[in-house]
Amino acid sequence: MKRYISRITNWPTPFPFRNLNFFMVDKERNFGSKPAKEPINNEEGNQISDMLIDGFGRKHTYLRISLTERCNLRCQYCMPAEGVDLTPSPKLLTHNEILRLANLFVTSGVDKIRLTGGEPTVRKDIHDICSNLSSLKGLKTLAVTTNGITLAKKLPMLKQCGLTNLNISLDTLVPSKFEFMTRRKGHHKVIESINAAIDLGYNPVKVNCVVMRGFNDDEICDFVNLTVDKPINARFIEFMPFDGNVWNVKKLIPYSEMLDTVAKKFPTLKRLCDHPTETAKNFQIDGHVGTVSFVTSMTKHFCAGCNRLRLLADGNLKVSLRDPLRSGAGDEELREIIGAAVKRKKASHAGMFDIAKTANRPMIHIGG
Repeated sequence: MKRYISRITNWPTPFPFRNLNFFMVDKERNFGSKPAKEPINNEEGNQISDMLIDGFGRKHTYLRISLTERCNLRCQYCMPAEGVDLTPSPKLLTHNEILRLANLFVTSGVDKIRLTGGEPTVRKDIHDICSNLSSLKGLKTLAVTTNGITLAKKLPMLKQCGLTNLNISLDTLVPSKFEFMTRRKGHHKVIESINAAIDLGYNPVKVNCVVMRGFNDDEICDFVNLTVDKPINARFIEFMPFDGNVWNVKKLIPYSEMLDTVAKKFPTLKRLCDHPTETAKNFQIDGHVGTVSFVTSMTKHFCAGCNRLRLLADGNLKVSLRDPLRSGAGDEELREIIGAAVKRKKASHAGMFDIAKTANRPMIHIGG
């Protein structure tokens, strides 16, 4: 196991906040370029259907599709220890239903699809799904978010089937902590998958790390070190509340604190120019091949530029698409249902303390 760790890292192997405003303080200081503010233009001039434009004028060109609720890990921030009730298989979207709905979205202007779960790679037909999705005219990006447990052996074929982008979740570089957090073994398999992605030419390989106080906040700079000589984008994600994950504000490491931690160790950290729809705040360190990003869902939300829609494994897009689909609805009727759901989208999600009090689906149901 040590050889896997050393290959990617090159290593020899009381709550102090005065008040809650601490979380909201902007400590970016002067790290160079600020996010781009110019309006979004479709790069190829393709028209975006009104179906994808919400009541605030946001154009939704990015669709996240959850392929399954099943997962081969039991991450503590994703589900409770006792697990969750899964939707019966007959109520989940079939391969053909996924393709039909995806085609409706792509022909209406969606140009990026991300496959999520649960764990999308546990779905046996994932290669066929990728092959069919990647052939949709107008789709530019086909991505997947995965825990990496079974990815290494499947990735060569997935790339042949048109998979263009990868996010691999890894919250610690310490195998024992991985086993504690996920309630499963397999840390070395995730490292193998990251290396396999690099070897296959994925650039960047995005590594998602949910940062939690007292668990992995001492590893932030260790993750940054992965970017020195490898095309890795280390992405630090603020801990969010979901049903069953026992969210506590004391576990939250705010963006401002994470940024300070990195800036003190890497003083050449510079802000990159982000696209208006970007979910992350992106940075480069002089001399590093890779990059560093912060996903600030809790303390500095990015709802104003949101271009994402989320289709759950049971066909839910705030309203069921599965039921009308199976009742014989035509494409135009489905477009009307989708358009109405998009128009009901709110301007932003609730504040972090309101989210924590609100009943919410577990992440494994929502699609990570």
